[in-house]
Amino acid sequence: MKKKSIIIMILVFLTGYLSLESLSKQVSPNTEQSNNGDKKMIKKVEKTNKEWKDVLTPEQYRVMRKSGTEKPFSGKYNNHYEKGIYHCAGCGTPLFSSETKYDHGTGWPSFTASFDENYIEYRKDNSLFMRRIEVRCAVCGAHLGHVFDDGPAPTSKHYCINSVSLDFKGADSQTKPESNHSEEPDERAKKSTKTEAAIFAAGCFWGVEDKFRKTPGVISTEVGYTGGHVKNPTYEQVCTDKTGHAEAVKITFDPSLVSYEELLEVFFSIHDATQINRQGPDIGRQYRSAIFYYNKEQKMAAEKKVKELESSGRLAKSIATEIVPASKFNKAEEYHQQYYEKRKKNNNGQCGTDSCLI
Repeated sequence: MKKKSIIIMILVFLTGYLSLESLSKQVSPNTEQSNNGDKKMIKKVEKTNKEWKDVLTPEQYRVMRKSGTEKPFSGKYNNHYEKGIYHCAGCGTPLFSSETKYDHGTGWPSFTASFDENYIEYRKDNSLFMRRIEVRCAVCGAHLGHVFDDGPAPTSKHYCINSVSLDFKGADSQTKPESNHSEEPDERAKKSTKTEAAIFAAGCFWGVEDKFRKTPGVISTEVGYTGGHVKNPTYEQVCTDKTGHAEAVKITFDPSLVSYEELLEVFFSIHDATQINRQGPDIGRQYRSAIFYYNKEQKMAAEKKVKELESSGRLAKSIATEIVPASKFNKAEEYHQQYYEKRKKNNNGQCGTDSCLI
């Protein structure tokens, strides 16, 4: 029996090793290009440790020069979705485009592809008793993060990058690349994905956010409070049911991948829209069902959907969902953001009184 267990362990190890070798070959085009002579000639940026310490913050130096890792959900670019290019914080080389950025839920900025493969280097990383592929800036050698093969289509790549290794430049501030590079990067990477926003309230925002985050085409989400009369409310104030605010989720989505009408389908499928000022055991106006529209198109789509549901005969009671103009959205405290993912909690998107109060 012991001999059989050893054989199984060996087979598992070999399987993992071969998978890593396959991934390494897939994400290491620099090596292949250098073999066939197609790789661009890049002028390297070299500095002494002292020189790097002079131009980088202590945290940047720890991550970029000592291969450190920032804490998850702490980086300034984790929930950042402006249009533009993410450059190397050490040398200014363009590394990733907002066009390929998405939310993987891991707590670090995630991308499906690099800005230009010539500006990226890949190295095998066997530290921490793991086998990973490290990603570095090809120009200055800065540690950026790692790449995995659990990303979305079409690349299936997940570039997991530290925020401190990046320096973002908005689309309006893009300038011609420095002469450090022999060719101007692919202009297509500068094209930014068109996005739209939507706000929904359907009870405890933990479960609502979790459901929308799993919807293809949703780029990012954040939970907060809206529709009330108290300025900059706290969670404790909203829980008193005296602020008029609803626990809501603000969604940024790509309309070419998911329509507003499809988001409405999700909205009505994840809660009971016939309940008034409550969802299950969660009672109060802060748990009301509401659609906060940004424009007349969203308003018309919401009203049309309600009429369809009302006339379908599937509901025992009338829909109580409010359809009102979007007002100021007050982002909730950080510990509420992506709550399920941070705590690896699975409650089927349902929150009860005991589980929703911290």
